[in-house]
Amino acid sequence: MATIPPLAERMRPQTLDDYVGQKHLVGKDAILRIAIENGRLPSLILWGPPGVGKTTLAFIISRQLNRPFFSLSAINSGVKDIREVIEKSALLKQENENLPILFIDEIHRFSKSQQDSLLGAVERGLVTLIGATTENPSFEVISALLSRSQVYILQNLSEDDLLELLHKAIAQDSYLREKKITIKEHEALLRLSGGDARKLLNVLELVVNAVNKAEVIISNELVLKHVQQNMAIYDKAGEQHYDIISAFIKSIRGSDPNAAVYWLARMIAGGEDPLFIARRLLILASEDIGNANPNALLLANNCFQAVNVIGWPESRIILSQAVTYLASSAKSNASYEAIAKAQELVARTGDQSVPLHLRNAPTKLMKNIGYGKEYEYSHMHENNFSEQEYLPENLSGTLLYDPGKNPAEEKIRERLKFLWKGKYKY
Repeated sequence: MATIPPLAERMRPQTLDDYVGQKHLVGKDAILRIAIENGRLPSLILWGPPGVGKTTLAFIISRQLNRPFFSLSAINSGVKDIREVIEKSALLKQENENLPILFIDEIHRFSKSQQDSLLGAVERGLVTLIGATTENPSFEVISALLSRSQVYILQNLSEDDLLELLHKAIAQDSYLREKKITIKEHEALLRLSGGDARKLLNVLELVVNAVNKAEVIISNELVLKHVQQNMAIYDKAGEQHYDIISAFIKSIRGSDPNAAVYWLARMIAGGEDPLFIARRLLILASEDIGNANPNALLLANNCFQAVNVIGWPESRIILSQAVTYLASSAKSNASYEAIAKAQELVARTGDQSVPLHLRNAPTKLMKNIGYGKEYEYSHMHENNFSEQEYLPENLSGTLLYDPGKNPAEEKIRERLKFLWKGKYKY
């Protein structure tokens, strides 16, 4: 077994019909499938978590379009490698051959200069770029390249998708077919996979090899016995990346600075990008602390800026200060809940009219028909407050921001209750 490719590689699908998941993109009549079948494929950025099929999809696209497939990894490729691919592409064009697909895995790890080196080839149509990223491309891909590419979001695989992969592997893989494999329980397999198809198949193969018998009955106990001790390695390229950052964020949210700084050290030891860590702290400062301690966002932003300037190894000290401060801070997700409620309200109620007194009146006609006419300037009233309506009429009194149960937001709650005198149920 040691000389053959891993199960995940053996089970890599070759066609769109074999591809599991992402029906919103490649299912029947889905947008990306139509583009592939019509042969009109723009450059793409595939954004999604590890193990959902980004690399496989790029390979299938090249096969279906009968185009050469060049693959680079942003971890170990540089400008020289990009130029070599572009030169090969130029030769193919001169010989009237099909122009290639250039797949770049983890494109977010390319520097600005490396991404800049791709622009000319993409603009001239020498290559069709397919970039894969686990990070938001709006932050990680330069705007010039992003504007020339279509971003497609790949979703986590569902439980049904993962079970389909398991049963396909057992039924179709030539090595697994030699054994009698029964899945008695699948919860541990799915939990340890974290929704990652590659990890799921690796776990299955590890368990089958560990049992090393003709008949294998897979139970939760068996999976945990043979796999759990092998899951501690941090792999910034995929396998444990999201598990560690999840533990890190949950430790800060749970106000445990000791656990938080431990997971920080794990990421440092694994060679994680310090800006990745600092960016997550920025998000957490608003999502989990918010107005319970507004200084948290200021400190997290300063941390991000400082890490951007300094880099490793000194950034570990700045990150540690920010992590321990955020973990020790009072917590509130009231701001996060408020925008979630507001977005749900907008989706449910549609485009409500702006009240006339709140409308802008840049023209005489607009003034004449009442735009802004009855607006009361808050600073001309006691406590700099006027009890007028700011929501659309049929949404009046809707409570979206409910201050958290902490000293800072209790003060906010009391002030809002005093001002609005029962209009909002604080």
